[in-house]
Amino acid sequence: MNTDWQWVQLGEISEVISKGTTPTTHGVAFLDSGIPFLRAEDVVGGAVDVTSVKYYVSDKTHDTLLARSKLRPGDFLITIAGSLGRVGYVPLNAPPLNCNQAVAFVRLKPNVIDLDFLLCVFQYEGITKSLLDVQKVGTIGNLNLEQIRVFRIPLPPLTEQKRIASLLARADRLRHLRRTAHDLGESLLQSVFLEMFGDPFRNEKCWERVELTELVRAGDTINYGVVQPGDDFQNGKAIIRVGDLDNLAQNLAILKLIDPKIEANYKRSRIVGDEILIACVGSIGRVALVNEKMKGFNIVRAVARVPANYSLVNRLYLATYLSMPFVQDFFQRETRTVSQPTLNIAQIEETPVLLPPLSLQEEFAGVVARVEQMRARQAESERQVENLFESLLAESFGGVA
Repeated sequence: MNTDWQWVQLGEISEVISKGTTPTTHGVAFLDSGIPFLRAEDVVGGAVDVTSVKYYVSDKTHDTLLARSKLRPGDFLITIAGSLGRVGYVPLNAPPLNCNQAVAFVRLKPNVIDLDFLLCVFQYEGITKSLLDVQKVGTIGNLNLEQIRVFRIPLPPLTEQKRIASLLARADRLRHLRRTAHDLGESLLQSVFLEMFGDPFRNEKCWERVELTELVRAGDTINYGVVQPGDDFQNGKAIIRVGDLDNLAQNLAILKLIDPKIEANYKRSRIVGDEILIACVGSIGRVALVNEKMKGFNIVRAVARVPANYSLVNRLYLATYLSMPFVQDFFQRETRTVSQPTLNIAQIEETPVLLPPLSLQEEFAGVVARVEQMRARQAESERQVENLFESLLAESFGGVA
């Protein structure tokens, strides 16, 4: 470590380290407006977006019951329950704010540490690992305030802090630009769909509208998969879970393998190689396409297999349609919650599908294919930017961690 760097505990450079309280423990309800009340979900890196906060308390509650957890501009925030170690800070122009017990706030001494530099420190796993390794695990992981106080960080002179923070901020902006480009692709598809076909539930253009079950090929059904797949089984049969649906084609090497004897009882849900998959437990509505490489794989109970008749509907059109916000909203409305959100097969079968002429579906599918190609290029660019950011973190802190 450079001789002008030193290791310090957060408590040494802070005036206050504390956490909040949930007002409902005092018999006080949340409000629809008033003083914004932060939860761990509101701390996602950088300045807190006050406009996205969902909970509020009254001025009286803020000034009396929750007086010790009043937040000030510049307070550094750390999540200490559930999703541990996420950080952010209170914007310098923020209105009065308060927070719950899952959020610790660190009020830093002036002119000792740069806020943006501290954010960078918490993004480097080589340093934060020592904090997360001391978490107490009960029903959920948690950190206490003493663990926050004694957490040690490297501290160079302020000028060096600002140089490092500025360098990493430029790389971070590139990361955000790449993610924004991905979101723009999603918005583009929605805009093109609405322009070509209109709102599917109002159906102003009077297209044919059918239930999803009417598009299933003869002799097959929409079905769930394996109820109890058991433990990993060496050289077993690959099975697709909800968590595999994002970037499914890239996840093949890490799919769980199950006992072929268990899989043999679920031939009806065995993958043919052209189906559409829909998550029906937990992450409701997530959609993925299988391909020929997945032929013979199976799915878990939390995933539904849709074997459509592609002489009636274009596969890419249908998969994209099912991913659109208006259909996702339909899934959410149909969801039943027991231990976790669930869609049953009957509800999936009843999904209304707009069925314009096949030629128009294919035209839209062409747009989808071009957007997917663009996304693939963006994903590669995003990976390169992520690697750059990680390299810069390692270059800045690797020698001191």
